[in-house]
Amino acid sequence: MAVREILKMGDPRLLRVAQPVREFDTPALHALVQDLFDTMRAANGAGLAAPQIGVDLAVVIFGFARNERYPEAPPVPETVLINPQIEPLGDEEEEGWEGCLSVPGLRGVVPRFARIRYSGFDVQGRRIEREAEGFHARVVQHECDHLIGKLYPMRVRDFTRFGFTSVLFPGLDASADD
Repeated sequence: MAVREILKMGDPRLLRVAQPVREFDTPALHALVQDLFDTMRAANGAGLAAPQIGVDLAVVIFGFARNERYPEAPPVPETVLINPQIEPLGDEEEEGWEGCLSVPGLRGVVPRFARIRYSGFDVQGRRIEREAEGFHARVVQHECDHLIGKLYPMRVRDFTRFGFTSVLFPGLDASADD
């Protein structure tokens, strides 16, 4: 389909609360999901939310076998998640480095729930329910934050651990965060 422009932090569309999807298995929804995957893959992303390409719907995608931007991350199953809900499984949080295609060239340490249950629907409207931990749980929480108008810097607690990828991770290709 198409690689779409990814909105950057500062664009007010990234701060809106996304609207729920009301109709499943439509040509428009299939085209949106394909555009999300095309855009995510072109940018070497781990996930992408519809608001990041200017579409005000509660749709996220994520997943990869290997990701250049997070070379130490284990594989995450490729998933389309529509109208998602997240339930923490306990109070335990883990801190981890995050970047975002809408916040190019920067990384920060963000606390996230260590274990979650997430649910929602696939593009055909079939229910999805999974439990996740570690990086998988982090990716889901990060992408779903986009649906409530939050970018990861809004969750950073210690700004001594926030900065430019090229400075913090000189071995990583910083252009991969653009």
